[in-house]
Amino acid sequence: MQVVYDGVGKTTFDKSLNSLAPRGMIVLFGASSGPPPPFEPSILNTKGSLYLTRPSLTHYIAAREELMQRAGDVLGWIAEGKLRLSIGLELPLAEAAEAHRALEGRRTTGKVLLIP
Repeated sequence: MQVVYDGVGKTTFDKSLNSLAPRGMIVLFGASSGPPPPFEPSILNTKGSLYLTRPSLTHYIAAREELMQRAGDVLGWIAEGKLRLSIGLELPLAEAAEAHRALEGRRTTGKVLLIP
């Protein structure tokens, strides 16, 4: 199954939908440009029986046991080299305002770390 992960929202939603093959899925996990516009659900059918989901981390870690299991999976994948992190910017905690400016100005890729 083809999947598009869209963390931008308003400005990319239509392009994300249009890029999918039949039975593809769009996962909306953010809305940095604002929420996607309202749309008629039947468009998912006309574009090829598409799937749309808007997950929230809260629903995937509802219980502490689930949080620990999921965190263990992710940290295990990192330790095994199955998941690689891209760290795009590291700044001292005292420069947190600069980190925010970089994020707001879309000058970042990967993770942004603030080092205490």
